[in-house]
Amino acid sequence: MPFRLPRFKRTASVARIQITERDREILRHVQRHRFLRSPQLAILLADQSQQLLRRLQLLFHHGYLERPRAQLDYYHQGGSRHLVYGLGSKGAALLKQGGRWGEKNRAVGRIFLEHALLVSDVMVALELACRIAEVVLLTEVELSGGQERTFHWQVNLLGRAVGIVPDRVFALEFPTAGGRRERSYFFLEADRGTMPVVRKNLLQTSFLRKLLAYEATWARSIHRTRFGFHRFRVLTVTTSTVRVQSLVKACSEVARGRGLFLFADRSVLERPELLFGELWQTGNPGETTSILG
Repeated sequence: MPFRLPRFKRTASVARIQITERDREILRHVQRHRFLRSPQLAILLADQSQQLLRRLQLLFHHGYLERPRAQLDYYHQGGSRHLVYGLGSKGAALLKQGGRWGEKNRAVGRIFLEHALLVSDVMVALELACRIAEVVLLTEVELSGGQERTFHWQVNLLGRAVGIVPDRVFALEFPTAGGRRERSYFFLEADRGTMPVVRKNLLQTSFLRKLLAYEATWARSIHRTRFGFHRFRVLTVTTSTVRVQSLVKACSEVARGRGLFLFADRSVLERPELLFGELWQTGNPGETTSILG
């Protein structure tokens, strides 16, 4: 009977490894998205072979990749799950990433991991959509000129400072009918439906408070003065059409700037080739548009 390597514990009983440019490409994809499932790596690398899975296994056992231990919860529930990978300590060192990334990625909790995976689901779908269309995807690092720049800020609501930390910041650069190239900026919110949509007190965390904070960002031109963005939109991907309707209804409480907000449920991610179509619900009930609009 063949020896089966442990899923979440490294072993020395593996073949030696010599890092190739293909391995570096794998690590760069994982670095870009923080966490990726093995099928997502297969799609991004255009490689559906078993050899890729074996390579991911070797990169894990040699410390270049991590498998977050929170995945153990999935296996205890039974059934088959695709393995999730994050950057390991050796992988971070190879890519000249500071910090103890291997330790951080191994120890993340289940709730954090599930949220991070929804973020990566969105960003991978966008990356694939951009490959199909004549669109360039620019990530946070690229938008900040190669620097590790954190996009976070505060606004004042009801006399209290409210912090905003988008799940991702990105831009889409695309050709216009006039032959020029236009750039649109986005703040991504990956909503798993766990946050209350509305609460009696705006000082408590709610999705409505988040919408109002983004509206205040727009009204006070913080996006221009702090980041140099001429305009922006907030892209929210959530769990269901019912949740979308609840978020749009909450958006009616926003006095101005409803056009900032676009919503969709995660089913739109299943067809990346359609992602730039008019399937994004605006802050006005029944109105849809394209994110390239």
